Amino acid sequence: MSFIIGRGRADTEGKPAGNLGRFRALDGSDGAQLYFDCNRPHAMLIVGKRGYGKSYTLGVIAEELARIDGVAPVVLDPMGAFETVAGGTAVPARVISEPAVRPDSLVGRSWCALVGLSPESAAGALLWQAAEAGSTLADIREQIRSSTATDAARRAAINHVDLADSWGVFDADGLDATTLTGGELTVLDLSGLADEPMNAVARSVADTLYRARVDDTVSRLPWLLVDEAHTFFDGVAAPALETVLTRGRAPGVSSVFVTQRPAAVPEVAISQSDILVSHRLTAESDIAALSAAQPTYMTDSLETRLPTAPGEVLIVDDSTETVHTAGIRSRITDHGGESATVCDHVQSAQSAANINTDR
Repeated sequence: MSFIIGRGRADTEGKPAGNLGRFRALDGSDGAQLYFDCNRPHAMLIVGKRGYGKSYTLGVIAEELARIDGVAPVVLDPMGAFETVAGGTAVPARVISEPAVRPDSLVGRSWCALVGLSPESAAGALLWQAAEAGSTLADIREQIRSSTATDAARRAAINHVDLADSWGVFDADGLDATTLTGGELTVLDLSGLADEPMNAVARSVADTLYRARVDDTVSRLPWLLVDEAHTFFDGVAAPALETVLTRGRAPGVSSVFVTQRPAAVPEVAISQSDILVSHRLTAESDIAALSAAQPTYMTDSLETRLPTAPGEVLIVDDSTETVHTAGIRSRITDHGGESATVCDHVQSAQSAANINTDR
């Protein structure tokens, strides 16, 4: 191994690393293979405009993590782009198409934020207390009904619990730390969910993985991979994601956030990332957001170093204080992130018509 992102050239043997691609020379030719460190926890940010390979790169990273012992990669997939990774033998993976989480995986304050109740209101305070005391939605409702709060507060609190129940993402037997940290890649397909339930699952999963490592109840080191991260940083999942980002390294929780809008994610998502992988960007606000955190060891301006072709990336590795241009390797599994096109529809219709004609 010539170079490992997040580790450097030293100490390359005997510790896990994933194949990311190859260095890209100034003339555009491929150079030596490039790897990323999987031994220590990292916070990685992948950015780029639509159609230039962000989700594809996330898929490459997920494939590599899935084949390494001792780690537990979990993908939050809001677009259904990773349902194609399962089914083969090359990459151990499973896709959970209707993920549900345990109600008691969210603390009382999280419940208030989730359903839009102020914790200072009578109904919000009641829900907070009930969520802390109950482990199921039925328990929470019973805690509310048996309280000494006013009828109006009890009705409002129960109505909001009923709202959360209608999302279909809470189950007493839902995902827990043990389930999430098995020996395979776990993809949580959130594409069928609205913003609120999608964020509920994301907040629960992030909290569960972080607390499990803090409490030392799981042995594998989790990697939380989040596609379209700006949709979660805009919602109630944000506090849990920021906790993983800023405090996850000590207990061993890594994160990989992907966004086409770096200007829309919190500044901490850029400044706290020790590995930045940038595809092509053209929006001035997005380039400015990255440039604001440009490290001093990068002598050229970040804007002049940004790639122009799909599959090409600029990597800023703060762990080794190095900057690299690279090409991402080909996927082992099928890529499910391509946008639908008219031509695809026409060709599919023509193929079906030909089959019917042959009959």
